[in-house]
This record gives sequence, C-alpha cells and structure tokens, in this order.
Amino acid sequence: MRKLSLPTRDEALPGRDTPMPVPEHHFVNGAPLRGPFDDRLKQAVFALGCFWGAERCFWQIDGVVSTSVGYAGGITVNPSYQEVCSGNTGHTEVVQVVFDPAQVSYPELLKVFWESHNPTQGMRQGNDIGTQYRSAVFTVDDTQQAEARRSLQEYQTELSTAGHGTISTEVLPLDTYYYAEEYHQQYLAKNPGGYCGLGGTGVSCPIGVDLDKMSA
Repeated sequence: MRKLSLPTRDEALPGRDTPMPVPEHHFVNGAPLRGPFDDRLKQAVFALGCFWGAERCFWQIDGVVSTSVGYAGGITVNPSYQEVCSGNTGHTEVVQVVFDPAQVSYPELLKVFWESHNPTQGMRQGNDIGTQYRSAVFTVDDTQQAEARRSLQEYQTELSTAGHGTISTEVLPLDTYYYAEEYHQQYLAKNPGGYCGLGGTGVSCPIGVDLDKMSA
C-alpha cells in the first residue's frame, strides 16, 4: 500500500550529508546543471507528477536556459529516489527551471505548469500514486508567491466552471532543492520511449502565453 500521508519529523528518514552527484551539463542543451547561474536568470520549482515528463515540458520552452529534476517540500536531507518513493521523506518530485525573464515570464511558466497536469488529485497524478507525486509550486521570493497564489485562484475558477474539483496544489516558499540522481536528469531525452504519465485537464489557464515561445 503506497503511503498517502506525509511523515512527521520523527518519522522521516534522516538522509545523508553528501549531496547527490549530477552531470556538469544539461544533456539536451549543454547548459550548466548546477549554479551559480548568471544574475539575469531566475529560478522556479514545480511539482506536477513524475518528474521525467515534467522536466521535458519546460526544457522545450524558449527562454528556459536549464532544467533539472530533484526533490523538495520534505524533511530528509539529500534523499535518494528509493527513499522518496517510500513516502518517508516528505518530498515530492520537482523540476527546477532556470529561465531568462526577458524571454519568458514566471506567469507563463505557471500556465505550462497548470495545464500540464491535473492539480486536483491530491497524493497522486493519474496512475502514479504516492506523496512524491503531489502537486506543488515552491517559490523563491514574495513576487513568485503572490503570482502563484493568484494563478491558483484564477485556474480554480476555470476548473470549477468546467466541473472539476478543488485544487490540492501546495504553494510554499522553497526550503531546499535536492538534485535527483544522474540517470533521472533529462531522462526522456536519453530514453525517448520512456514513461511519461503527465496528463492535463484540458482546461486552459487564463494566463497569457505566446505559443511561438514553444520550441518545435
């Protein structure tokens, strides 16, 4: 039975002191995978189900400089994939998006986030069930927090009109982003036939995005 409740601090696995080693460069575009990044760039962190397909959604957007996958929102320090899947870390699978705000805005990224998954499903995304698949937006500053909460309210209105339920997405300040293992990074570029369980509701989010900014 997959765990559907978050662990307490006493229940959570301790993790380890050593960060997860990851490649120096992005497999798709050669950009740095770790910071520090150029001062003009911003970062965003989203959880929308299995991070393999989620990462691909964002690396295809013009203005996104780099992406990586990892874990956030929980307690365990430097967790492994197996630990996250146990439900005993409190983390969810996330994508870190490094973007140039002169080319793509944070609200435009939020639109991709909302439309690429079903944010009403709680501790699951489609057939993927567990605390590590819950929907979340982890914000890096007050502006992102306000924009994320505003977009949630706007999208809830659209979902309710279309007959969907209540959004369960967490909107929280980012504590720590932990990189996932090397083989998870840009997984669907390395394995084009790999699993992608993402599926949206078909309801448009009322935040404008220029479709020309989506790369072929």
